[in-house]
Amino acid sequence: MANIISITGDLGSGKSTVAAILCKRLNYDYIYTGAIQRKIAARYNMTTKELNQYSERHPEIDEEIDSTFKSLNTMSDLIVDSRLAWFFIPDSFKVFLKTDIAVAGERITKDRERKNEKYVSTDDAIRNIIERKNSENKRYKELYGADCTDMRHFNLIIDTSFLSPESVAEKILEAYRTWQASNSGATH
Repeated sequence: MANIISITGDLGSGKSTVAAILCKRLNYDYIYTGAIQRKIAARYNMTTKELNQYSERHPEIDEEIDSTFKSLNTMSDLIVDSRLAWFFIPDSFKVFLKTDIAVAGERITKDRERKNEKYVSTDDAIRNIIERKNSENKRYKELYGADCTDMRHFNLIIDTSFLSPESVAEKILEAYRTWQASNSGATH
């Protein structure tokens, strides 16, 4: 059994923050799409939203990002933050973090780490979140037949709107340990 937690979810749901806490608690390595996508967007002198729209006509962008995640199936002790980690790493413990769109917009507007994603207001961030999510969902369904809106793909779904990252991480750890225990007999 692979010791991999794949995390996906809504933009602004706290995936990166929660993943960092999990990595520290479990001593796992962290691999995430956001850094790869932002680096590619910067290379093309685009925002991540513009890169998503560009990717609709240029599948090589998704291939560049996704090839990294496809190769992780043979690894272990990882936290993988990616929209399609659940799809590319089917034996992982799959977590979906959701959040209220207004909360997400506010979080993203205040996030100073998003250097190439600047918004003039929370409403502007919300519009961009919706557009980006729609673009990604459409692309992933067309490219891979992966339906990111079908929550049946996930072992755990948490609404992070009004929870601290620490409490979200604790919920994940608890469910992950239960999942590991129930699956440990399946590999022997």
